[in-house]
Amino acid sequence: MMTSGDKDGLMSEINVTPFVDVMLVLLIIFMVTAPMMTQGINIDLPQASSDPLESENEQLMVSINKDNQVYINDIAVSVEILKGKLESILVNQKNREVYLKADKGVPYGAVMRVMSEIKNAGVEKLGMVTMPEESEPTSDRQK
Repeated sequence: MMTSGDKDGLMSEINVTPFVDVMLVLLIIFMVTAPMMTQGINIDLPQASSDPLESENEQLMVSINKDNQVYINDIAVSVEILKGKLESILVNQKNREVYLKADKGVPYGAVMRVMSEIKNAGVEKLGMVTMPEESEPTSDRQK
């Protein structure tokens, strides 16, 4: 007869050591692979001297890289279907705001064509993304 106070009784505790080991290995794997999963579009932005705009939420970004490829956020689209894609994205949004960033090597005409397609999609506010100008040291300005 077995009672709960016997030394020979069954132990009903769960050993969590293997679980912790597996979780630590997974944590290390994700820490190593996470930086490799970030992707983006390589764009060399022009510089401008203006104050940054304040924004509370994530905005819709249209990008043009140096090869004149157009992207909505990180998804490549052609200029011909840009208007339709933006219309479908913005159909239920109150804030019809888009930011445009273009590589400084992109021809002016290509940027204007994309801007035209964005405006034709019903975008109310179109912001241009630039890099802040690098300020020169004060000693160089005085020369």
